[in-house]
Amino acid sequence: MMADKEKIKRWLSIVDEDLSVADDLYKTGHWLYVGFMCHQVIEKTLKAYWCVCRDDDPPYLHDHDRIAKGCGLYTKMSEEQKDFLQGIRDLNIEARYQDAKDAASRKLNSDNTAKILETTKHLHEWILKRITEKLSTR
Repeated sequence: MMADKEKIKRWLSIVDEDLSVADDLYKTGHWLYVGFMCHQVIEKTLKAYWCVCRDDDPPYLHDHDRIAKGCGLYTKMSEEQKDFLQGIRDLNIEARYQDAKDAASRKLNSDNTAKILETTKHLHEWILKRITEKLSTR
């Protein structure tokens, strides 16, 4: 099995932009969209890991658990990391469902959004370390 370094690089370059956007949105108090970008960061980082471990493309879905399980990363995660994946599931907002956006917005504020952003960055770095380790053994 050969890791597709171009696909990995492409996923991770998108992640860098998403993290920057999340930071900017936090500064302007757009909590819901910070959460959405954090959801995207983790999803895309997991998909980069998928490209390290598997020959097929990552699935077109937004379920972090299924992506992490499909590439074998889930079993390496702590319970806190798994709980975080569950916790940000609802932050994958769909623009056409205003009720879902409103419900998610009511749960967010400066403090818990800062925690989501911080935890996203830590999990992202943790997955990046796993990617680097896998690539260095090839």
